[in-house]
Amino acid sequence: MEVDVINLSKMFNKTYAVNEVNLKIQKNKTLGLLGPNGCGKTTTIGMMLGLIKPTNGSIFIGGKDINKTDKNSILNLLNFASPYIELPKKLTVRQNLEIYGRLYGVKNLHYRITEISEDLKLFPFLDKKTGELSSGQKNRASLAKSLINRPKLLFLDEPTASLDPDVGDFVREYIKNYKKNNELTILLASHNMAEVENLCDSIVMMKKGRIVDRGTCKDIIKKHGRNNLEETFLKIARGENEMA
Repeated sequence: MEVDVINLSKMFNKTYAVNEVNLKIQKNKTLGLLGPNGCGKTTTIGMMLGLIKPTNGSIFIGGKDINKTDKNSILNLLNFASPYIELPKKLTVRQNLEIYGRLYGVKNLHYRITEISEDLKLFPFLDKKTGELSSGQKNRASLAKSLINRPKLLFLDEPTASLDPDVGDFVREYIKNYKKNNELTILLASHNMAEVENLCDSIVMMKKGRIVDRGTCKDIIKKHGRNNLEETFLKIARGENEMA
């Protein structure tokens, strides 16, 4: 599912949180959305999910403007995962997956829950309350929720934040393999530069609400004369750059 964001802006209290952002995500590709805290990433994602109304600009998902069409026809094809947005704590993982599966109208839901629980190794805690889970378990449960409807477009916000290296590696490899075997476009927001280099086909760098650079990881690293993406990120975040 292709995504086109055109001149997207959002103003809060006469200040631009997002200012004329333009980006494209090609079908079945992963785009990294990078930038320091407060640069506008979360607001941009919120507008793309239909949760925040833009001040200006357009968002086309699968060729449809999400602010000028029946949102349900588009939103059923999307999903989102973030460790900062927890699933209902008093419900078990199974109950959470059942509720979200029904909201998305997932057919053969029992089979789908079994399938994704096996893939993400949820069975040991499937009937445990979400609020009682470890960080790694919560992360996998959230990822399962985000894939319950087999989305065509997936938004991932810091998918491995606070995870130990082993669980983080498991989640990254799972995302890579799932994308390889399914028709899936991904927008990834992350501060883990090694993760971005591993998962993303291309990236955009945001700063103060604007996109200041874009391209493949390799090209941007070379352009800025650095050894890796983390060094490049620090240079851009701390320096003065023109809008890309």
